[in-house]
Amino acid sequence: MRQPSSREKYRGRRVDPEVRRELEQLLDDTPLRRDLLIEYLHRIQDRYQSLPAAHLRALAEALRLSPVEVYEVASFYHHFDIIKENEAASATVTVRVCRSLTCELFGATDLEARLRQILGPKVRVQSVSCVGRCETAPVAVVGMRPILQATIKQVKETVTTGQLQPAVADTTAQIDLTAYLNDHGYVLYQRFCAGELALEAILTSLEHAGLRGLGGAGFPVARKWQIVRQQSRPRLMVVNIDEGEPGTFKDRIFLQRDPHRFLEGMLIAARATAVDAVYLYLRDEYAACRVLLTRELERLREETALLQVPIYLRRGAGAYICGEESALIESLEGKRGEPRLRPPYVAEKGLFGLPTLVHNLETLYQIRAIIEDGGSLFATSGRRGRKGLRSFSVSGRVNKPGVQVAPAGISVRELIDEYCGGMLDGHTFYGYFPGGASGGILPASLGDVALDFDTLQQYGCFIGSAAIIVLSEQDRARDCALNALRFFAHESCGQCTPCREGTARVVSLMEQERWDVRQLQQLSQVMADASICGLGQAAANPVLSVLKYFPQELEYG
Repeated sequence: MRQPSSREKYRGRRVDPEVRRELEQLLDDTPLRRDLLIEYLHRIQDRYQSLPAAHLRALAEALRLSPVEVYEVASFYHHFDIIKENEAASATVTVRVCRSLTCELFGATDLEARLRQILGPKVRVQSVSCVGRCETAPVAVVGMRPILQATIKQVKETVTTGQLQPAVADTTAQIDLTAYLNDHGYVLYQRFCAGELALEAILTSLEHAGLRGLGGAGFPVARKWQIVRQQSRPRLMVVNIDEGEPGTFKDRIFLQRDPHRFLEGMLIAARATAVDAVYLYLRDEYAACRVLLTRELERLREETALLQVPIYLRRGAGAYICGEESALIESLEGKRGEPRLRPPYVAEKGLFGLPTLVHNLETLYQIRAIIEDGGSLFATSGRRGRKGLRSFSVSGRVNKPGVQVAPAGISVRELIDEYCGGMLDGHTFYGYFPGGASGGILPASLGDVALDFDTLQQYGCFIGSAAIIVLSEQDRARDCALNALRFFAHESCGQCTPCREGTARVVSLMEQERWDVRQLQQLSQVMADASICGLGQAAANPVLSVLKYFPQELEYG
């Protein structure tokens, strides 16, 4: 009996030969590999502003996957718009309106409603999670072009003129390769490569500085390097630049200002742990940073001999859960971004099953300065007995929102007064999120607490990625908590029942005028105890904070 060909084995609709040719042309310069599935989906999405079903079938055929395997990955990520069979693409432009915490404080709800009324049928208006530009709220993104402090007029003009790509000014680093080299850039790395700087001296500097992972987990950096070095080769390194926590935008600022300071720290870490390749996972909302980083990496390759390890830049696709390291690794492998059960830990079995060092961008950004002075300045910069500097992403009701580099252990009241120009006129400090949406909410009466790792747990909160969202008496903590829980319900990967069902149920209870406190407390406990990853474990922090610190806002049933 004749064996079916590779194309005949796919059931359902056949692939259109013209679509097959289009896909071949679109992917002509890339190898066909399963782990690049999300990159291929981006190619199709960028070309057609959607993912037509016919092209998904052609892609499945090319990769020798079933169509459902391609569809289940594409449907997982928010930035992919799948067009069903025999359905025409209804829109040629997508406008994404950020509806996360800070943007909602500054009118995103009304902005989205008005845009839906006035933009035509060829414009798709979407409500989306945080886009990482909280200091310029409210924000809308037209195509790939962010509109900061967005107004109806600005968005409409951008749609009309078809300006869908990032502005050129946003794709240029403030300190490019030439400027960085002129400021002794990469000298430290070259000394390390030449054997003039010993690994032991580097590890000692990091330990003296007390540098911990600045993406949220706070694991000691020197210790992490030592663990990875103990694993068998080959080893890999992954850089997490998918900061999706509402209120967080520091990685974007560091990339735009001084990308090579981060890249030098990355190369030092890669050499210190003897990895065989580096993968950069950049959130898709940072289109301008992608252009900038691609250009500066290319200049490093062409103008210097510094890149001694392969570096691969990959795009996220709009999934907050991929900030969790194992979910990020799943995404890099071309899969749905669902967290893995641990153990094994990624340092032992990570990307492609190999030992993997995972760092966020800011951690690597700090390395050069720490090693240059032996860690002394970093170690002595804290307040209230704390050690180091922290980069706080500050947004909300302050005069000067933005990334503020301040001593670890500073209080939010000091941060507002000394770094942020005080509260906005007509606003009185009322409360704050000390660690983004998942870090909980504290009242102004706790505005003098030290902000650092391990200082907020006694209050039911944590600093995480140091995203500070400042509230005034014109805001309600219960409304902000509801916004945060809607975010978590939307961003849950759905893998585990406590998180998937728990977040949705908590939202429905919080939407009631009278909160069922007992049910909320029980659900919060189940989510914290039984969820697979930190999303479900920390999702209830905002509602628990309201119950504990803002009881005056509640009407108990």
